[in-house]
Amino acid sequence: MPRPATGRRVFRQTAGVIGAAAMVSLGATPAFAEDPAPTLVLGEIGPYQSVKPGTTLKVPAAFTNTGTQALDKVWITYVVSHGLSQGELPSNCTAWKIWGFDEIPVSTQAVCAFDQTVKPGVVYAPEGGLRVDVLDSALHDALTVMVTEHDNPPSDEASSGPVKGTGPALKLAEQPDATTADLGTAAEDPNVRRVPVTAANTADFKVAGDRLKGRVGDTVDLTVEFTNAGPAWYRGTAGTPATRVLIKMPAGTKVTKEHAFCKKVSSGTYECGTSQAWINEGDSQTYTFKLRIDKAVPGAKGSVALESEPRPFDKNKGNDRADITLDVAGTGSTGGSGSTTSGSGSGSSSTGGSGSTGGSGSTGGGSAAGGGSADGGTSTTGATDSTAVSGDLASTGSGSALPLAGAAAAAVGVGTGAVLLVRRRRAARQ
Repeated sequence: MPRPATGRRVFRQTAGVIGAAAMVSLGATPAFAEDPAPTLVLGEIGPYQSVKPGTTLKVPAAFTNTGTQALDKVWITYVVSHGLSQGELPSNCTAWKIWGFDEIPVSTQAVCAFDQTVKPGVVYAPEGGLRVDVLDSALHDALTVMVTEHDNPPSDEASSGPVKGTGPALKLAEQPDATTADLGTAAEDPNVRRVPVTAANTADFKVAGDRLKGRVGDTVDLTVEFTNAGPAWYRGTAGTPATRVLIKMPAGTKVTKEHAFCKKVSSGTYECGTSQAWINEGDSQTYTFKLRIDKAVPGAKGSVALESEPRPFDKNKGNDRADITLDVAGTGSTGGSGSTTSGSGSGSSSTGGSGSTGGSGSTGGGSAAGGGSADGGTSTTGATDSTAVSGDLASTGSGSALPLAGAAAAAVGVGTGAVLLVRRRRAARQ
């Protein structure tokens, strides 16, 4: 499958794309009056729930030609999110890695061409169905399927590839037992189906603290870290952070510079978000502060902890909290022990499942390119689809990202760009 170049990012911040994605996320698919109704209608698909990592889904993708004339050729496009794969691609199919933008994570798009006559009123489906592999990183994923009368490649600036399939060619077969009534009635986009895929999997969210040393009057660097230790990636609700982290500073210190994704919620306590609504397996978010040691307080100790909102996918609660210790020179250690990181450097790199390589913490800071944070943190650079993107909507959103909402948001994100592309091409041919 195609693999993206390290560090490459594409940002599409046009009002049309953002507006369309927002409308879909609210349950209202945007209508394009200039688009003619497609003659190909796709049947109902899924949803797929509690699927097991390592298994393969056979997606039916049955459709019919509702027009009055036969078609000489049709194309089926299917787009999958990070935790899914098209597996061995048939030789009549081509795949691209689609770069993420705004609140939409990276996905993979495959387009299969069928040089077969498609008669009116007859139901067809790929023999054996479209094969979609459930990866070890699957959790809240999505599949979008489209059937069109024209080719549907992504734009060059939004993708890497193409990669031509080498497996046995996929063919269409008539479905004599199916009728057009089985194909469902969608008010919008009858040739498109957006399908949530929820895996029976876990994602271990954990935090790491820090050990600080200094004298009264010194300003020291504090670095704490949130990591998704996997095995699954996590996708929450667009516009909200993947999780929130609460940081309590040791007594006797004062924050002189806070992290860009954090806000003060009470004296010495900060709430921090994440750069996006999703975090890939193995990726981290590092938060850096500058603290001035104003006085030595015996027994003073801070902490870093995940928010208390339910995370049913996270079964390991033992690493949800860690200490921040402080050793003031000349007075002895004023902190205790705990699950901490040594020194004040940034978190180490980690390698996620399914080829996703985490960097040193995705601290984008909301800059135009999603690069460094306002306090100098470094951003995660994904070797596959673990790319950070611009904007800090997730770091400032409210509410928690619950599992069902996460699956629905993933379904929106993975299909919106491709659907808009189909509509625009129809309009262009008028």
